[in-house]
Amino acid sequence: MVEMSCQEHDKLAAGSQFMTHTVGRVLDMLGLESTPINTKGYETLLDLVENTCRDSFDLYYGLFLYNKSALEMVERLDLAFDALRNELFGRLHHVVRKQLFENGEKVKSVHDSSYQNGAASAFSSNALRYQDVTIPYEFKGKISGSVDDNSKLKVAIVGFGNFGQFLAKTLARQGHSVLAYSRTDYRDAAQKLGVSFFSDANDLCEEHPEVILLCTSILSTEKVLKSMPFQRLKRSTLFVDVLSVKEFPRNLFLQHLPPEFDILCTHPMFGPESGKNGWNELPFVFDKVRIGNDERRVARCNSFLDIFAREGCRMVEMTCAEHDWHAAGSQFITHTMGRVLEKLQLESTPINTKGYETLLKLVENTAGDSFELYYGLFMYNVNAMEQLERMDFAFESLKKQLFGRLHGVLRKELFGDSEKLEVLQEKSVRKNGAALSSSPESVKIS
Repeated sequence: MVEMSCQEHDKLAAGSQFMTHTVGRVLDMLGLESTPINTKGYETLLDLVENTCRDSFDLYYGLFLYNKSALEMVERLDLAFDALRNELFGRLHHVVRKQLFENGEKVKSVHDSSYQNGAASAFSSNALRYQDVTIPYEFKGKISGSVDDNSKLKVAIVGFGNFGQFLAKTLARQGHSVLAYSRTDYRDAAQKLGVSFFSDANDLCEEHPEVILLCTSILSTEKVLKSMPFQRLKRSTLFVDVLSVKEFPRNLFLQHLPPEFDILCTHPMFGPESGKNGWNELPFVFDKVRIGNDERRVARCNSFLDIFAREGCRMVEMTCAEHDWHAAGSQFITHTMGRVLEKLQLESTPINTKGYETLLKLVENTAGDSFELYYGLFMYNVNAMEQLERMDFAFESLKKQLFGRLHGVLRKELFGDSEKLEVLQEKSVRKNGAALSSSPESVKIS
């Protein structure tokens, strides 16, 4: 039971109930659908759409028309979306300018940057051959625990920030040997996790890890990959990435890695926050881009995937292109909406609805990630721009619906009433004219 003034209620409801319905209707216009790689955040958006669209547009229009604070919220949402787009396009403009004017002489074609000994053609043909003969592997959920000695891996994590440490904790607990390399000194954090830390990539590679696990940011991946001393690694080393986009690292690997190296592109669709209570049923996407047909190499790849299967992840095998298509319509949309709402500085109220609490949780989850991650989702997924434009179009369409109906109501009041007045005046003239014609004065005058 909440007692408050009507004025206080309407002000709070405009920032919670009306905002929730607005977001739900914008998302509904996008025609969002469930994907094989739904995140928890995206599933909450799907639920929000389902709940808000059960209500009629008349109800939503009533929330807009009869709450004087609602128009302010529409304007704030509009400004927030514009501000986010400006951030994205401003960063994009800066990157392009830098490439054009500062690095113009360094631009080379893909063929020029490949190995001069014909490695480019060699590894592209190998890639096709490896994909053709990759042995299908059936993943089964297993109870988390230590692995057999034959399945233990020596994994080198390159990039030991929050996400690298998050994965290292599970790898070490399962009994794998974990090494770590990062430009930042994470020696203390590594020691607590039972991980060997290296501050020099040469020293790391001389340990001959079986797997190089790149846990870098999207923006720094290319620079880090180019700096790796490949010559110090075994020629059959498996390279794995965990980026939120997939075609970009796939192309980088194929372009820069020696043809003898194996390539596995993955995306654990969870992080330290969403996976803090376990990974059971959380999606893990993977694409065996280039795995040698040697039995040991196939087994090594499967042993790495088993790390996540043992924790109960929902293992989803799809191409990198498929992943990016689905992710643009789910993950990027989720992050975009979360960041737009973050700019509104939404706060909990005494009259929170379940839908509004969903929005607050969404903001909390997305705000925990850096803007660099979000910009990476935008810059390195070819489908992201289209989704941003669709969101813009959906919001503009919703505003036109609201203001169009508002205009209709105002026109009816202005012109509808004036037409009624003309009719009344005409009737009055006729009536008065008839009265005058029947009066004695009128007879006398005539």
